[in-house]
Amino acid sequence: PYARYPADRLTGTFLRHGPRHRPGTRWHYSNYGVSVLGHALAAATRTPWEDLLTGQVLRPLGLSGTALRAEDEKTDATGHRKDGRTPVPAFDAGGFAAAGAVRSTPHDLLTFLEAHLDPARSPAAGALRAVRVPVLRRGLGHRHVHTVAWFRHPTDGGPMYFHSGATLGQQAFLGFRPDTGTALAAVCTRRFRARDPFIATAYALLAGE
Repeated sequence: PYARYPADRLTGTFLRHGPRHRPGTRWHYSNYGVSVLGHALAAATRTPWEDLLTGQVLRPLGLSGTALRAEDEKTDATGHRKDGRTPVPAFDAGGFAAAGAVRSTPHDLLTFLEAHLDPARSPAAGALRAVRVPVLRRGLGHRHVHTVAWFRHPTDGGPMYFHSGATLGQQAFLGFRPDTGTALAAVCTRRFRARDPFIATAYALLAGE
């Protein structure tokens, strides 16, 4: 859905519209907002987004098997529709690359989570700690907390951090629990819809339910 939405169209749309509410008073999950942030960072540093991601995140964390695009089509896992059999083309993020259009190996996903479990051992310690800081609380009793990048839910032993995402043919779930020192990376090449069993199962495993 993003392939025909290049970077200049995305940033142009943002510049032509003003906010509807005072910043910090409303919250919506927004791939668009994160994508605009990526373009803003690239412009401020005068560095292409791919180079910025590689230099500031992938290389410091040792994620050599992660990139914005596959070296060739054969290295992309083939996604499928909800029937689990019909293949779909590889995901093209267009101007939305900063919203999560990376390809990664299972080993790199676990390496990424291990860095979050023990930030002190990472050259990106400051950033890894910063993305745990709550920026918004919502829901009954303000139990649901959002950081810049993670959802944070309470458990009996302390908070757990997680994020999930999907393209038209694949899904992924990443999460970690500092209190138990455990993390979970789950992926599948099938796009579920309503009452998603994949995300619910991954969440329950991490939460210990």
